[in-house]
Amino acid sequence: MQTRWIDNTLCGVLMLCVCALASCRQGSAGRASRVGADSIGGMSLDYAKGFSVKTLESGVRLVDVADPQQDEDKMPVSYHFALVEKGSQADVPEGYTRVEVPVERTIVMTMLQLSNFTALEAHDVVKGITGTKNLYDKDIRKRVEDGRMVKIGMEGNFDTELILAAQPEVIFISPFKRGGYDAIQETGITLVPHLGYKEAHPLGQAEWVKYVGLFIGKEKEADSLFEGIKQRYLALAERVAATDERPTVFSGEMHGGNWFAVGGKNHLAQMFRDAGADYILKDDNTGGVPIEYEQMYALAAHADYWRILNSYPGDFSYEALKASEPRNELFKAFKQKHVIYCNMKQTPYYESSPVRPDVVLADLVAIFHPELMGADYQPQYYQLLK
Repeated sequence: MQTRWIDNTLCGVLMLCVCALASCRQGSAGRASRVGADSIGGMSLDYAKGFSVKTLESGVRLVDVADPQQDEDKMPVSYHFALVEKGSQADVPEGYTRVEVPVERTIVMTMLQLSNFTALEAHDVVKGITGTKNLYDKDIRKRVEDGRMVKIGMEGNFDTELILAAQPEVIFISPFKRGGYDAIQETGITLVPHLGYKEAHPLGQAEWVKYVGLFIGKEKEADSLFEGIKQRYLALAERVAATDERPTVFSGEMHGGNWFAVGGKNHLAQMFRDAGADYILKDDNTGGVPIEYEQMYALAAHADYWRILNSYPGDFSYEALKASEPRNELFKAFKQKHVIYCNMKQTPYYESSPVRPDVVLADLVAIFHPELMGADYQPQYYQLLK
């Protein structure tokens, strides 16, 4: 828009004031903050797009949460929390939900959320989880067995009595899940959305550890943890960027008559690119799309690698992969034994990998470009299926 110069000095001053106020209201993640005039600073975020943080002169931390993908059709509302030190009488701006911190009792709904508490050595804070399927962590299993953590059920079938008995101060939720939060809302417990899984970059997903750190009083630990993750990830990605060869890769399996594959803007697709490979899906879908077998075969028949993540009971094999769908043997990656595999029953994938993207990246680089990692590299999540 072309700027119109105004000779009137007073009008010019007023316009400058308006511009300054608008600038002050920009959140650290690029979104408009609801409060700006009395803000004295904010949290520095490098990759996460789903939340921003401002600190008021009173010490209150304002946390604004919105869809990282800005999909208003799926998440038409944003969330606003004012984090207040316990015992403080500080005022909370209108439109913000007051949360006294540090939170000492909470319930989590997903393994991704749980991974943040694991990384921050804060299992004591977690008093409930949805279930233990594919749960690998021995400490958490022990806590469930002795009652320190309760299983509250799954979305749509939560046990409200168990939730109340756990006495959580807040409950971390995933607003995009299939539902069942109405009953929890009726308890009056504050629901705090965690949208790390919707971030388009692996480091963006990992940076949500800072978000959890804010609520549980481990902000400094979270900052230090993420800084190390970021430096290791970027250093390895930079080494890989110098390579000329880029193999192709696809992901997923047939389930229920369709192939469910993540889109080209998903954090996994970004991970493949940073590991020096080209993901076959280029669209901008982030979550995932059901694809018929014939369509997937047309896209991936000649791809060099095939990534599979499942919870197979026992040792997975090429024979098992063929038994699940006989046409699987037609893929080039199957024929050349280039299937990249991780079994969730044998590794803590979902409960730790979201905050270890540097390690996942190293596993993939060791497969796509083994010369960069050395023959003695020991994978932690992914390796070629034998």
